[in-house]
Amino acid sequence: MHEKKSGLHMVTFLLLIIGGLNWLLLGLFNWEVGAIFGGPSAMISRIIYVLVGLSAIYELASHKNTCKDCGKSGEKMSSSHQSSHPTPGESSGEGGMEHKGDSDHS
Repeated sequence: MHEKKSGLHMVTFLLLIIGGLNWLLLGLFNWEVGAIFGGPSAMISRIIYVLVGLSAIYELASHKNTCKDCGKSGEKMSSSHQSSHPTPGESSGEGGMEHKGDSDHS
């Protein structure tokens, strides 16, 4: 099952790359890959556009489960990263930041 899911991920990822490059070409040169297949209204172009869109939906839905940075290991790394860097106002143990006038409230 994992191989099947990995294969689907690779296909959807490849289609997203194609879609992204298509947008780049459209933005830079006002030319899109669909022109090779007869323009955006040609059936094959429309099928490709639908597949790219479905790939985006699939990747959005499954990204957290397949991404090394966003998955469970990413959450552990994120929480340890947050605990090692206090936010302004938190004490870091080395004279953390204080609000100006905090000591004036006697």
